[in-house]
Amino acid sequence: MTQDYEVRDLGLAGQGEKQVNWAFTRMPVLREIKRKFQETEPLKGKRVSACLHVTKETGVLVLTLKAGGAEVFLCGSNPLSTQDHVAAYLVKQGVHVYAWRGMNEKEYYGAIDNVLECKPDILHDDGADLIVRVHERNEGLSSRIAAGMEETTTGVIRLTAMERQGRLKFPVIAVNNAKTKTMFDNRYGTGQSTLDGIMRATSTLLAGKHVVVCGYGWCGRGIAFRARGMGCIVTVCEINPLKALEAVMDGFNVDKLENVAGKGDIFITATGCKDVIRKEHMVKMKDGVFLANSGHFNVEINLNDLNELSVEKKVVRPCIEEFKTRDGKKIYLLGEGRLVNLVCGEGHPPEVMDMSFANQALCAEHVSTGKIRLEAGVYNVPEKIDSMVAELKLKTMGIEIDELSLDQKRYLESWKTGT
Repeated sequence: MTQDYEVRDLGLAGQGEKQVNWAFTRMPVLREIKRKFQETEPLKGKRVSACLHVTKETGVLVLTLKAGGAEVFLCGSNPLSTQDHVAAYLVKQGVHVYAWRGMNEKEYYGAIDNVLECKPDILHDDGADLIVRVHERNEGLSSRIAAGMEETTTGVIRLTAMERQGRLKFPVIAVNNAKTKTMFDNRYGTGQSTLDGIMRATSTLLAGKHVVVCGYGWCGRGIAFRARGMGCIVTVCEINPLKALEAVMDGFNVDKLENVAGKGDIFITATGCKDVIRKEHMVKMKDGVFLANSGHFNVEINLNDLNELSVEKKVVRPCIEEFKTRDGKKIYLLGEGRLVNLVCGEGHPPEVMDMSFANQALCAEHVSTGKIRLEAGVYNVPEKIDSMVAELKLKTMGIEIDELSLDQKRYLESWKTGT
């Protein structure tokens, strides 16, 4: 670690302050947690290393952890998702930030190494690059790490594979699997922000377009529903028969990708797998199609195949590359095949990240006390925390719900009452 931070321009801090404050006003659950953390300081003396998208919403989380007494070291979880003005503002607030938009691979992993040099007690990750880096390059740190938190589906997939192979050396809480994260962030957040990123990048009219959504998990179904709401004709492509059947019952066209490759106007991947859109699909595509990815890594659209098919490549708009094939067809790649909602837009709205990051903060509190000793492995968010986040969110929205009477509780706990 050569210095306490490395960002593009500290002069952007004023703009970053406005953006983080804007998010703060729209994240009431995290606001309440920050107020509590300031009083109790559950993270006092802890060093927290985080590899997250450096956005205004992440700024609110990081400052909440800092309010809890933690010293925070932050790097970006994607080379193109960092908002430089937010990074600058967080440095001014005493956070050690190593992130700027447009990092190359060496710089990206160098930043991860920087946030690990502090010998952290707790990790916050998005995509598992930070946790994997500990195991590959800094395994000596494993014994001092109380736990890690993982924010996204792709990261949980990687960490579960590590656990299965006996490679995971400390506990990780799968924040992504919390119901107040998956059901809302992945569905409503990804659904809205993906289309927002596409519209910002292309300035295209969505109504009447044929959108092909690859993957019908929580993210894919959110994208599909939002696209239909914008007037798109939507086809879903799946490998899982249950998810495919669900998409049919939800009223979407379902077909193999090879059958619809020549019909779609916009293709969106949200699978967490590699090589979803390949050469055999690209050769069938119409002139002028848009390819967008909403999965964590830029592997869902096979970029080698796209380059191989092309005789000319150029940037035609910010975040849009035009690939001209030998037969004169043009294929447009959005955001270099990286997360379209963060590269071409601002990512998820603060209101939905409020719940996701509330889980992150409360889980950090949960493991920092030392009262709970977890063995190495992947764990779900404690149900108590998940429910608390939901209750707080409803309360901040001014929504009341019914409660069971004692008699109703006894009825539900009994087996004797029948017909």
